[in-house]
Amino acid sequence: MITVVLGVGNSLHGDDGAGPAVAERIAAVGLPEIFAYNCGTAPENFTGLVRRHHPDLLVIADAAEMGLLPGSVRRIPAERIHDTAIGTHMLALLHLVRFLMNEAGEVVVVGVQPAWRRTGEGLSEAVLDGVEEVVRVVCGGGVAGILALEKS
Repeated sequence: MITVVLGVGNSLHGDDGAGPAVAERIAAVGLPEIFAYNCGTAPENFTGLVRRHHPDLLVIADAAEMGLLPGSVRRIPAERIHDTAIGTHMLALLHLVRFLMNEAGEVVVVGVQPAWRRTGEGLSEAVLDGVEEVVRVVCGGGVAGILALEKS
């Protein structure tokens, strides 16, 4: 089973760097069936890689304002993406998801609730814990683990 992870966000704005941190940590694990990319604020530049891999599972990881405790991790249904988006991306995440729906067996957006967004690098401790949870779920469970994440 092929999994592609796109980490989305701005690492120069504190906890908005949760998505890129997820991608970097998953890539560092080095599992042969999981491809992870730090997309920064331009995930649309990575659609060709998604099409090339045509994964069974596409995971888009991003910081998301969900009204939860910092570091909380949730699967975000497509119809709720607009409600939770922080908005530092060049292309609205919902448009990206719709564009890629035919390029993967399953497309899942996973949000990590930020504690803060401020200028400067570095994640809060709570968001670091959330990032590690996403890494653990993706590397250990694939589709079943991701789909088991509670929806926001």
